[in-house]
Amino acid sequence: MLNRLLANAHVTRAFRVLFVAAMVLAVVLALLPAVDDPFANLWDKLKHALTFGVLVGLAAFGWRQTPLLRIGERLSFLGALIEVFQSIPALHRDCDPKDWLADTLAIAVALIIIKATGLRDDRPQI
Repeated sequence: MLNRLLANAHVTRAFRVLFVAAMVLAVVLALLPAVDDPFANLWDKLKHALTFGVLVGLAAFGWRQTPLLRIGERLSFLGALIEVFQSIPALHRDCDPKDWLADTLAIAVALIIIKATGLRDDRPQI
């Protein structure tokens, strides 16, 4: 029954809107100068894991027909791109490959949880 609810067109649209909003917020917060970071006290790798875990969940249910591995690939690329942009000196941020690794590990864990729980039915809808 939960699968049918998650497959509802209105619910899918809501997941898509939430995904776009969360992604924009994540990118903006990641590119703010370090002195303006409102979550500065939270452990950096935990911020990455939570952010990308949420993005995976929203994307997986917003784009149910997209293979989970493709969602993971695209979000991992987003994480790498954020790290590249953080190397801009004016942002006073650091480009840290370990942050990208934290993003990618969180993405993998979230995808495994979604697949293992069966919350997303990947069978074609007839």
